[in-house]
Amino acid sequence: MTAHLFRRALRMVFVVWAVSVIAFVFLRLSGDPAATMLPFDATPQERAVLRHAYGLDRPIPVQYARFLGRALRGDFGTSLRYRKPAMALVLERYPNTLQLALAAIMLALAVGIPFGMLSALRQGAAVDLISVNTALVLQSMPSFWLGIMLIILFAVRLGWLPTSGRGGVESLVLPAITLASTFIPQIMLLVRSGMADAMQQDYVRTAHAKGLPEVRIIGRHVFANILIPVVTIVGLTFGTLLGGAVVTETVFAWPGVGSLAVEGVYARDFPLVQAAIIVLSVGIVIMNLLVDSVYALLDPRVRRVG
Repeated sequence: MTAHLFRRALRMVFVVWAVSVIAFVFLRLSGDPAATMLPFDATPQERAVLRHAYGLDRPIPVQYARFLGRALRGDFGTSLRYRKPAMALVLERYPNTLQLALAAIMLALAVGIPFGMLSALRQGAAVDLISVNTALVLQSMPSFWLGIMLIILFAVRLGWLPTSGRGGVESLVLPAITLASTFIPQIMLLVRSGMADAMQQDYVRTAHAKGLPEVRIIGRHVFANILIPVVTIVGLTFGTLLGGAVVTETVFAWPGVGSLAVEGVYARDFPLVQAAIIVLSVGIVIMNLLVDSVYALLDPRVRRVG
């Protein structure tokens, strides 16, 4: 078990390093930050002085070596826009993104699993048709459009919830629903198909023949056998939520890492964007490592393969 997790951890370190290289190179190819930091009528000499002050006039390999050396010490530089340590700005916003992602995944599980089980147990019935068709609609619905519609209905017309920002629990409702709407269908359809297949297996027929209660058969024999795919989708979903909440955070002006990274991209704030990407990448690989750990506990064969 320990050796399995150690091998996975080494792979995660390599992934984070590769992400840092790709992000660093592509950010440098996006343009010159001096163009956004100085007035439009700034002279070439003023631009050259600014670029030299931030080390942007050096070759990219030299810049990356300097960045990596500082990053290993936890120093990701100073934000070009906010004039504050980039990592401190990102870590200040990270709990907000984590809160939104946790709320969304809990909502997706609370809705997706029960309706998936109900659809599997009542295939062809009205509840199954409504659930499946609703899932298909949600899958094809752009999250930014859904977010705007929720704001118009519940915030503007009804006045029940705030339109944007982060405050009490009520400010979390609309962003969480918007973010979870993409993943509720995935979880629901996965549970439905997994349970429908498990219900046809011989061990379930044997359990019925023994006269075991339906609740026990479903909870102990059926649902237990679809835990690994459920864990898979939850792990992938949570990682995607951490890194892909940019649209939702932007629509609802949620002060998370995603919206901060968007601001950094517009301003060509290299240190800020790099710090945001690294933090989000570390969060995603840690989640993947946790999923691998759960795999190893649920299925010992995974330890031998890994």
